[in-house]
Amino acid sequence: MSGKADPRAAGEGSTSRTRLDRGRAALGPALELVHTGRAPTRAVLTAELGVTRATAGAVAAELEALGLIRVDARPGAAAGSQGRPSHRLSVAEDGPVVLAAQVHADGFRAALVGLGGRIVATASGRETVDADPAKVLDSVVEAGAELLRTTGRRCVGAGLAVPSAVAEPEGLALNPLHLAWPPGAPVRRLFAERVRAAGITGPAFAANDVNLAALAEHRHGAGRGARDLLCVATGHRGVGGALVLDGRLHTGSSGLALEVGHLTVNPEGRPCHCGSRGCLDVEADPLALLTAAGREPGPEVSLLRQADDLIRHHYDDPAVRAAAEALVDRLGLGLAGLVNILNPDRIILGGLHGTLLEAAPDRLRAVVADRSLWGQSGEVPILPCALAHNSLVGAAELAWQPVLDDPLTALA
Repeated sequence: MSGKADPRAAGEGSTSRTRLDRGRAALGPALELVHTGRAPTRAVLTAELGVTRATAGAVAAELEALGLIRVDARPGAAAGSQGRPSHRLSVAEDGPVVLAAQVHADGFRAALVGLGGRIVATASGRETVDADPAKVLDSVVEAGAELLRTTGRRCVGAGLAVPSAVAEPEGLALNPLHLAWPPGAPVRRLFAERVRAAGITGPAFAANDVNLAALAEHRHGAGRGARDLLCVATGHRGVGGALVLDGRLHTGSSGLALEVGHLTVNPEGRPCHCGSRGCLDVEADPLALLTAAGREPGPEVSLLRQADDLIRHHYDDPAVRAAAEALVDRLGLGLAGLVNILNPDRIILGGLHGTLLEAAPDRLRAVVADRSLWGQSGEVPILPCALAHNSLVGAAELAWQPVLDDPLTALA
């Protein structure tokens, strides 16, 4: 054999490197397209990126080499399709994960989440969340670290969802009304310190739970394809809202936008934690339903579970139906005001609000239509959230974002 290099092979290698160099700027956008399911094939990826087939192939190959996606080398054409079938693209099921966590009034949940919003493993804990945020965050990170030890997965970051507005850029839990935390608790710093102490690599983030639910639903759930998406949800206590504008989460100048829980929907209603009266926060959450239905909340399961079960299994009870309809009317009044101000093209409802929508869809849509301008000109779709743990998936989206922005740097 000759010791001389084959000039054709050298030329092919040089061409391949040139294609990859041209495509490096497209690695992040390409990964996001696969991550959100918008590029199921290499042909779609090529069209979405606006590059040549060769460049798209080089980009896909590099993402596969990084362990982030899989390229199906044995593609199959859809029935009735013409032309050469394109390679299928999917996220790597055995790829890296991020630690996602959610703190709520009854405890916490931790999970490992892969690309595509896939929950790989999860653990929950019921504990009293007292005035020291560090205690529950210790439990959260310990649970997450145990999941990582058990699965042996590589972790590239961590995200935390909390039931409070989180002020930017400091990452302070400004108004954790349903927790015992003091206002302004430095939740992001505390979380990041514990993540580092546990030996978990990658950056750590924290944000409001409903904002994160909206982000997750927009990328992977009921909000897919919406341009201006309004999300309103109630979990264990209180009511939150979030807005995705032109495909991006709108948080306002300092992270405090869309505090919809403090819209007044019943001026003579219950006193609210904020000092006002009749806010959506206390007129349309699980405790409000249980109270209106004459049910005494029990300690065995969460308030959300008790309220959900009441509607799903006892809606024929006149007291339960009356209580649910009262909440639907208050929720509809709040949504109508938001529609008049924000003009979204889709509304999604989470937690108990999704259950109320399923129980009385016509009533809720009628209240919103009667009270908003679009009631005379058209309809905004109102849908239940689609993801079982959307705040967790949204917390994971925070941690995945640096990888989506620049895969090579984030994984270096």
